[in-house]
Amino acid sequence: MAAPSSAPAQPVAEQPPHRFGAAPERGRQIGKMLRAYWHLRRPTDEELATIGQGLMRRDEPAAALVAAMRLPEGDPHRVTMREFHTALAHGVPDDAPAALRDFFAVVENTPDWLDLDLCNRGAQVNRGFGRNASDVLLQLGLIGGYRFGGPVDLLAETGGLRAKTAKRRLGETQTWAIAVAQHDGMRRFGEGWKLTVHVRLMHALVNDNFERNGRWDVEQWGLPINQADLASTLNLFSGALMMGVRALGVPVTKDESAALMHLWKYVGWLIGVDDDWLFDDERDQHQLSYNVLQVQSDVTDAGAQLSGALVDVQRELDYKRAPWLASRYERERLLSMLEGFLGPRGMRDLRLPQRPPWAFGVAWVRNIVGYQIIGRTPLRRRYLEWRGRKASELAMYRHFGDDAGEIGKLPV
Repeated sequence: MAAPSSAPAQPVAEQPPHRFGAAPERGRQIGKMLRAYWHLRRPTDEELATIGQGLMRRDEPAAALVAAMRLPEGDPHRVTMREFHTALAHGVPDDAPAALRDFFAVVENTPDWLDLDLCNRGAQVNRGFGRNASDVLLQLGLIGGYRFGGPVDLLAETGGLRAKTAKRRLGETQTWAIAVAQHDGMRRFGEGWKLTVHVRLMHALVNDNFERNGRWDVEQWGLPINQADLASTLNLFSGALMMGVRALGVPVTKDESAALMHLWKYVGWLIGVDDDWLFDDERDQHQLSYNVLQVQSDVTDAGAQLSGALVDVQRELDYKRAPWLASRYERERLLSMLEGFLGPRGMRDLRLPQRPPWAFGVAWVRNIVGYQIIGRTPLRRRYLEWRGRKASELAMYRHFGDDAGEIGKLPV
C-alpha cells in the first residue's frame, strides 16, 4: 500500500507575487557596478519571467517529507525527527517509512558532474579567505541582502529582530559555512553534507508552517522559502563572496574561482536549488544575480530593523580580551565596512549610522601582508590554513562562548 500524500498547504499560483519587479529602477542602480565589472547583458523577458515563477515554487521532495512528518502519531507512514536524524547520521534503514526513503534517495543520488576532489579544493580556497569570508558574508551578503523585501520579512516573522535570536542565527550560519568548507565536509557522512541536508529540512518545515499559519502573505511575497530566493542566497557564498574578498584586497585566481563555484554548486544542488540555477562559471552566477536585481522589491521596515539588530548584536558577542572595548570596536568596524560595501545610499536604506570606511584600509593592509608577501613564500599554504582555522575558532567562540562545540556539530 502506497503512503498517503498530503497536498501542499497552498496551491502554487501561476502569477508572480506583487513584490516581483516592484522597484525596477532601484534594482538597475544597485546592479550598475556589477554589470559594468562583469560586462553583463540585460536579462531577457523569459529569464525575468522564470524568476517570477521561481518565487512561487517550493522544494517539493522536502515538502513531501514534511507532509509525512505531519501525519498523526500512530500512522505507519509517519516520519519522526528522530528517524530523520538516524538516517542522516547512519544511513536509511530498509524498514524506514517510504517518505524518508524517497527523500534520501533524492539527496544521495549524487549528480554525475560532481568532483569531490574539486570540492575539497574549493573548501581549501574558502578556508584560505580567513576572516575575510565571515566579514563579507555578514556585511555584503546578509545585511546587504536586507535592502530588499521578502526573505528579510520572513526572518522578522520568525523572531530575527531580537538580539539573542540574531546572535544564535549568525552562529548557526557560521557553523554551517565552516562545516561545508572542511576537508571532505561534503562527502556523504561529512558534517557539511549532513548540515546541508538538515538545513534543507528546516527550510521545508518553515515553509509548511508559514504557508498554513496565516501570518504570511503569499500574494505579496511569494512562498516563504522559494526557489528564486534560495538560488539568490546561494550566490552569497560563492559569487558575492569572491567579489567581496577581492574588494578587500584578496587575490582570487581563475582556478580558485572554479573550485569554489563547484563546491557551492554541489551545496546548492543538495539544498534543493533547481539545476538551471546552478553554475560552474562565476560570471554566469553574477548574471543571475544581476537578473534578480532587476525584479527585486524595495527595502522594508524589516530590513532596517534586522540590520540594526545585527549591528547591535556585536555588543552581545563573547570577547576574550577587554570585552567592553572589543565590543565597541567591532560595532564601529562593522559600520565602517558596511559603508564601504553598501555606500551611503545603502546605509540610508537600512537606516544605519554612517561611518568613514577606514576598516577597508585596515583590511587591505592585513591582506597585502598575508596574500602578497607571506602568500608568495613557501609558507603560503600552511599560513592560509592557520589563518582559516583561527578565523573559524574566533567565529565559533564569539557566537557560542565557552559552549562552542565541535565545528559543524548537528543540532538535535
